Amino acid sequence: MSGALVIAVDGPAASGKGTIASRLAAHYGLPFLDTGLLYRAVGLDVITGGGDLGDPVAAEAAARALAPGRLSNDAALTTGDAGEAASRVAGFPGVRAALLDLQQAFARQPGGAVLDGRDIGTVIAPEAQAKLFVTATPEVRARRRWHQLNERGDGITYQAMLADIQRRDARDAGRGSAPMVQAVDAVLLDTTDLDIEAAFDAARRIVEAARTR
Repeated sequence: MSGALVIAVDGPAASGKGTIASRLAAHYGLPFLDTGLLYRAVGLDVITGGGDLGDPVAAEAAARALAPGRLSNDAALTTGDAGEAASRVAGFPGVRAALLDLQQAFARQPGGAVLDGRDIGTVIAPEAQAKLFVTATPEVRARRRWHQLNERGDGITYQAMLADIQRRDARDAGRGSAPMVQAVDAVLLDTTDLDIEAAFDAARRIVEAARTR
């Protein structure tokens, strides 16, 4: 890992962490993994296989059968249903264990990597040189996701989106296995009042400060 730059970007849904992480990866020329897509793929595979999202055995089996190529160019992974499915299966310890090696191997690449998710700085890459915890108020995050989904034709109301965001926050933070929590050495980045350019600039400065240290 000597000379490698590993950037861990954690935070709740619709906080902007994915966009920030992908832009940091492009800026530093590093590979990028949106780990949330892994859980979305597992959740959708359980559903399409006729399984129950509440069945930990079915979810773990789907996680162990997951091929990384499954994440490429699959529009279904970006839907609201996929996000809900991901939050359901991500709470199962067997699912998290099945996906652990894949994520840690990605983080151990010689030059480094950027990963975003819920437990990157605490579980997947606790040794990361730069750690960010990106957040925003539930109301702002719900509005962002509501606009995004409605632009694609998903007819969800703002109130339903807010309730979904709050439910997922509680589930992600309250699960017994790798709960969503800010790492003690992560820098908090609140994007509530920031557009993406300002948020990315703040994130880049956080990474630069970490590299200097």
